[in-house]
Amino acid sequence: MAAAFKKAAKAGQREHRERGQPRFRRHLGLLEKKEDYKRRANDYHKKQNVLRALRKKALEKNPDEFYFKMTRVQLQDGVHVIKQPKEEVTQEQLKVMRTQDLKYVEMKRVAEAKKIERMKSELHLLDAQGKQSNKHVFFFDTKKEVQEFDVATHLNTFPELVDRVYNRPTIETLQKETVKGATQPAHLKKLAQQRKHQYSLLKQRIEREKKMFVITQKIQARKDLLDKTYKVKVKKETVNSPAVYKFKFQRKR
Repeated sequence: MAAAFKKAAKAGQREHRERGQPRFRRHLGLLEKKEDYKRRANDYHKKQNVLRALRKKALEKNPDEFYFKMTRVQLQDGVHVIKQPKEEVTQEQLKVMRTQDLKYVEMKRVAEAKKIERMKSELHLLDAQGKQSNKHVFFFDTKKEVQEFDVATHLNTFPELVDRVYNRPTIETLQKETVKGATQPAHLKKLAQQRKHQYSLLKQRIEREKKMFVITQKIQARKDLLDKTYKVKVKKETVNSPAVYKFKFQRKR
């Protein structure tokens, strides 16, 4: 009851106002109020506490102490500056990233991927170099059958055609059907050269598509960094992969 009466009594009191700077002292500036003094005093004590903590840290410092951050920090004009790591980007990637847009690079990459699929469907990668060789396993019951085994006889074809991984006709087929296509050694050599050239083009297109995929990832990573969400770098950027960041989860409304 007493507290309520005291509160009601204060409601009718005259509002206390701090006086302003007198006219004859106006040239000295604004008159400091209590609120201004509190701010100035808090700021002063805060700075004194920081200086006291730094002084204590310097006195208790171990000269043999080492941090890995020391390798990335250098002193410039009395200020510690962290060395920024160099970005792992080739000159070709940097040129494309500066001049081309993300959608354009992605469009070119998709077109390149379609050309690769079309070439793969035509060539089938049957006798490509570096391709893992297939294995054909034959099973027998006795050791005698293994010793007498002949691949050409078992496959019913000529010995010259055994090593071919495609277009290996049987003897009956060769006797019944006529040979279609080039049969002369010069024509066969020319076809082999054309096939080799197509494989080299396919290899170049695959490498170009991989480079463009890396460029699109790096451009997208730089666009994601424009977001002001708190993020931590998980993996450094390399020539073949962009930097990986972990963003703080934010619930969307």
